[in-house]
Amino acid sequence: MIFRLIFNDFAYFFGYTVIIKVVMADVDVTALVSSQPPVKEEQGGGGEGGGGSERDAGGGLTDVQREVLERCLHALKQAQNDSHTLAALLLITRLCPASQLDKPTLRRIFEAVGLNLPARLLVTAIRGSENSGLPPQELLSLGTALLAALSTDPDMACHPQLLTTIPLLLGIIANGPVNQQSSNTDSDPANVAKSAGEGKTSKQKGDDDSEVNGVSTSQEASPSSKLDKAIAADCYQILTAVCALPRGPDQLLSRGAIPALCQAVQQNQTFSHERGLALLGCLLAGKNKDKVWSKHTAELLTLLVRLSKDFCQATDQTKLDMCAQLAQFLPPVGVAAESEELKGVVACVWGVLRPMLQAKLTPKHIGPMLVLSACLLDLYGWEFVGPPKFCCLLVNRACVEVRMGLEEPPGNELSRELQHTLTGCYRIMEAAIEQACCLAVSQTTAPPHSSIPSISLQQSRQVLGVLEEAFSALMYHLQQVDQSRYGDPFIFATFRSLCSWLAEETLCLKEEVTGLLPFLIGYSRSHLQGESPEHGLSDWMSEMSVREETGAWTGKEALRYLLPALCHLSAEEGPRKVLLTLDTPAMLVDFLSQCWTSLKGKGGVASARDPSMETACSALLNFTVTEPERVRKDPCFRTLEALLGDALPVLVHKPLLLVLAANYCTLGLMIGRLKSVPSGSVEAGQRRLFSSALRFLRSALDSGSSPGPVKVSLSWEESWDDVAELWRLCLQALGGCVRVQPWITSLVREEGWLKHTLTMLSQCSALPDQHTQGALEEALCAMADQCPVCKAEIGDVMRKDKGALICMRNLKKSVGVK
Repeated sequence: MIFRLIFNDFAYFFGYTVIIKVVMADVDVTALVSSQPPVKEEQGGGGEGGGGSERDAGGGLTDVQREVLERCLHALKQAQNDSHTLAALLLITRLCPASQLDKPTLRRIFEAVGLNLPARLLVTAIRGSENSGLPPQELLSLGTALLAALSTDPDMACHPQLLTTIPLLLGIIANGPVNQQSSNTDSDPANVAKSAGEGKTSKQKGDDDSEVNGVSTSQEASPSSKLDKAIAADCYQILTAVCALPRGPDQLLSRGAIPALCQAVQQNQTFSHERGLALLGCLLAGKNKDKVWSKHTAELLTLLVRLSKDFCQATDQTKLDMCAQLAQFLPPVGVAAESEELKGVVACVWGVLRPMLQAKLTPKHIGPMLVLSACLLDLYGWEFVGPPKFCCLLVNRACVEVRMGLEEPPGNELSRELQHTLTGCYRIMEAAIEQACCLAVSQTTAPPHSSIPSISLQQSRQVLGVLEEAFSALMYHLQQVDQSRYGDPFIFATFRSLCSWLAEETLCLKEEVTGLLPFLIGYSRSHLQGESPEHGLSDWMSEMSVREETGAWTGKEALRYLLPALCHLSAEEGPRKVLLTLDTPAMLVDFLSQCWTSLKGKGGVASARDPSMETACSALLNFTVTEPERVRKDPCFRTLEALLGDALPVLVHKPLLLVLAANYCTLGLMIGRLKSVPSGSVEAGQRRLFSSALRFLRSALDSGSSPGPVKVSLSWEESWDDVAELWRLCLQALGGCVRVQPWITSLVREEGWLKHTLTMLSQCSALPDQHTQGALEEALCAMADQCPVCKAEIGDVMRKDKGALICMRNLKKSVGVK
């Protein structure tokens, strides 16, 4: 039925008789009655779905029914008061079954009724007005039934007037049909929207920090405040319809949905577990999760504790059914991490999961359990999982599911449910990768903070073995993927998981990895260049992935995950040759160019390092060192030089980006040593690059004001472990540049690098280490060999026989000092 027939007993009160006389005039009543098929009256008419399937399948109205319907619609439009409107609605529900009404007809009814009436009914019921002529319970029942029916139309569901009733509805489902009096509020139709927003006695903060009016949620539920099932069903129908709108979740969150729904569940209000938890799950999904948890940590933690207790105390079958639900309500990583309550929840749930995962399970139940396990691993790693034997079992079960799911014949499509399970399995595998790889190499390696506690070397090797088999299945699956599926989010999830393995392990399955490189590079390039359809990819990943993606999709994400593996693979001859045939250096240069453009757009200000840019530089450095002829001939390296010349002068003045500057400086100088002597004048870009490099290099060490060992300057001290080797490599490359491009020696003197370095070495008693001394000596020797003026300056300082210079024997020979 369109609306619940809750006002039959009040037909006379609403002027039903008057409307019947108006509408039924000149109508053949006998024909009308005989033309009606028997119809069952449904209770809880709003319900989710609003009877849409029956409506669409309806056979239509007879001519007599259509005539009555038209007269009722006319009466609705011409109604002089609420009594006439309700009476006309009653006639429609009695004489024109919902199953026989199509959507356009329903739309006409909805437009004729409007939203003012049901909103006023709610406000009147909540105020408890004595002039209404009906008990508040009946007004609530009628108002929610009307709103529920109207909300089945998306245009009505997003109407501002309907949205103003959301706080009222949330208050109803949280507290039940209690009266919240506000006697001074005008209930005139013109003020319905205002009344709907002000018919509350307390204010709640919405998730957008705006104050929204809401029913007080401080009252404990009692038998007298239990909500009628039909009213509860209608309230949830309306809220669910709003949630389904594009901006629906934000509309609910900003009106206090989280506290109200949490209270409804805590007080066990009607349908709170069946529909309230489902609605909460929708609101906590995807990109909203971080924001909602950060704002409502206390309420959601209390709810999670309640759900975890229910989970731990449930029967075995119920526990299996609750796994998927519980995973929805775990917080995102980092939120409430120090909460003892949360730690207690995680420990309790693991205690229940252990025997369940050790038992025989059907495919239907193993998936949700593994996804829940993955979510728990995200929060605290292996800390609460259990003994090493169970940890290994968990990894093994995840790997088995992956092999079973992916080693299907080509062309078999994976269901969405299976994709969700496999995505959870990937996270379990990723959590075990670093531990297994580290301990398989050396027994003395310190285990990572999140490692499996007390795992033995033998167990670690066993884990590594099952992981290898599972990632072999991932590679097999990806081999079947053609370019038309590059936009498939599950392919991205699979690609990402494989990259986490390749970042740690490229020696196992070496031939398979090398054979997969065309796909890996093609996939990354396609996304980087925006060739793949990516609509919804970011949203899907935030919903389906256990470890959520953050931020907007840019297209660079695929390559970011692959970069650590490329850094390893570009250092090995076989894979490197394949990478060169795939024009990988050009893709890396394109990536750096896009990242630098984005960084410049922010004014060169970065709140944190971008490791992916540094890793891309490392991979390009591998090509530069091992493939000099390719560097000389490939146009992408000229593009790279131009980029470095543009970026390094800016980076030199950005302390937060010192590691990136060290990478750029190293790359620029390593490329520079491969160039020949310029035939004409030196390009401005080249000169700018070397000038910036020299200023950057001289800022690393500081001799201080008193004699003693040279120290790392304060601006470099924090990053010295990351940049020391790059700094030394820069000095060696600088020596190489001086030997092939002697013009640089004049720049060395002009920029003051030589004078600064000689002064520092003469004042200090020693350098930080032998490697640093060797790098400086190599650069100085190159300058002495190529420039008589430099040789003379170095010799003059060395003859004074002071400081660390006296230890540089090769330099003494170069300048002729004994």
